[in-house]
Amino acid sequence: RLFLLFDVHFNKHTVTMDPDELYTLRAQFWLGHYNLCINEGKAIARRPMSTQLKAEREEFVLRAQLALGQYDRVVKESSGADKSPAIQAIGLQAQFETTPDESARQTIIDTLKAMLDSDASSTSLQLTAANVFLKYGMTREALQCVHLGTTMEHLAVALQIYLRIDRIDLARQQLELLRQADEDAVLTQLGGVYVSIASGRSTVHDAIHHLNSLSEQYGQSPVLLNIAAVAHMTAGNMDRADDALNEARTEHGCDDDADTLVNTVVCYQHMGKELKDIEPFLLKLKSVHPNHAFVQGLVRVEGAFEREAQKYAVKA
Repeated sequence: RLFLLFDVHFNKHTVTMDPDELYTLRAQFWLGHYNLCINEGKAIARRPMSTQLKAEREEFVLRAQLALGQYDRVVKESSGADKSPAIQAIGLQAQFETTPDESARQTIIDTLKAMLDSDASSTSLQLTAANVFLKYGMTREALQCVHLGTTMEHLAVALQIYLRIDRIDLARQQLELLRQADEDAVLTQLGGVYVSIASGRSTVHDAIHHLNSLSEQYGQSPVLLNIAAVAHMTAGNMDRADDALNEARTEHGCDDDADTLVNTVVCYQHMGKELKDIEPFLLKLKSVHPNHAFVQGLVRVEGAFEREAQKYAVKA
């Protein structure tokens, strides 16, 4: 089975909200153009807009910085008693991403749970908490944060969670709700891509077509290239997948990107590459992203294999 990777990102964009000053900002973020998102956030900072949109703009900029690995900056800019719970939660996610200490991670989880209990109305807080819960393997808790579909992002992340647990029927329901809200929205198009890929070869070419359209309209990004790679692998075209991943590495500086590394390993396995070709990517993945779910799963499998091998070892 292909290792399908969808990083989850959020905003407070509600199902009923009309296009506004943050339209471009949202689109750039959802499509993985994080530097463009930050630049757009700076460009519109002085435009007149509601308090809610100003807060959302600040959250988007922080999330884009987080996606670029600027963890220290995110922690610094999200600290302080004057910051909203939504902003503080983004800072907690940055801390979660950088700490290898299990006790510290559990403390962050507990803090987010307490924040959710004290502020049940913040959709951004719910979405950030869901993101952290997913990274910690707490799928049920993550779904509880978004299952009501209060915002389009809630619907989108619920769709992805249902795909993770092999409930494509429920994912299709979420996609239909997204289409009812805004059929042309970037989130809706991406949701359709994910469902088409998960449905297999019979529909994956629809996903490839939509990905090409998004790339032509907004430009290529590491996120789109990785999704395209998964789509091409699903279609059985490993050479096209390899091309997309190579473009992500060489033209977008994704040598250390977790999604690119994992998908490259999977692609090379399907291409029948030798271990000497695959191992450098595995070693880098383990070194740079030791807490990644793929790495953790690999470590468990390797450990189990070693334990079984010892049972049959020939004693001298």
